[in-house]
Amino acid sequence: MDIVALAFARPDAVYAGDLDISRTGLQYPYPGPLLRDAIRLLKKRNPGTRVVISVGGKNWHRFDEHALARLVRDLGADGIDLDFEPEDPACTTLPAGKIVCGSYALWTDYIERIRAVLPRPFLLTVPVWSVGAYGEGAFAEDQPRSPWTGSMLGVLRSSAARHIDIVSIMGYDAGPRYDPERAFAAYRSVWSGPLLLGIASQPVDPSSPVPTAKDVARLMATARRDAKGGAMLYALRVCSPETGCQHGTDYRALARDMCLAMRLDGCDRQVP
Repeated sequence: MDIVALAFARPDAVYAGDLDISRTGLQYPYPGPLLRDAIRLLKKRNPGTRVVISVGGKNWHRFDEHALARLVRDLGADGIDLDFEPEDPACTTLPAGKIVCGSYALWTDYIERIRAVLPRPFLLTVPVWSVGAYGEGAFAEDQPRSPWTGSMLGVLRSSAARHIDIVSIMGYDAGPRYDPERAFAAYRSVWSGPLLLGIASQPVDPSSPVPTAKDVARLMATARRDAKGGAMLYALRVCSPETGCQHGTDYRALARDMCLAMRLDGCDRQVP
């Protein structure tokens, strides 16, 4: 695993320093210093692994990039995973067939702001909607259609896209008509950087079953054929104070299957 994303910090995280994570949105059942030490230990044991803080949830109108940057630096993390999912992307198809979305301006604003406070080599990764590259050209009629169809086209064509390091496709809750390989091709048509196919370790949508080992092999073959292709596994654990930790499918076995299908080394090492 090249990157581990810790979820979720709030976009309006309150963090002044001193590793007090109580108002950041991170709901780990231990204090900030222990989380910092855990990140250090993970990276010591796996020198090639980098850690990013996933930012998601509500109150994006109070986005505080400075608090998030302080949190990343104090934890010894390597960047931000910007999981902005507007309830209404406000997309419209113009008569000429071009999609424009009201959410484009928000996306580019958040990207520019976080990159200003966390310059490279800090990472900025972006998880994107399953159908966010559909709706135009060769992908104009691809299914399923949704309010998020084409919602990332303007973002990935904008000047702000130069700040993004990795795009990962959240293709695990799009329903039975969704073709992840087709979505990969659609995103590749507008994004030339590292592109990851998302796979779920537990059903996010009841109509979108967890892939079998055969499905994983097919999807990873698609990623492997791309010079900058890869995979994103969601999630190793999904926990909350109310429900505890939900493991769903054996994420260890799924991670191993993905590793083997990508023909990587060290696939016999078990995920913690």
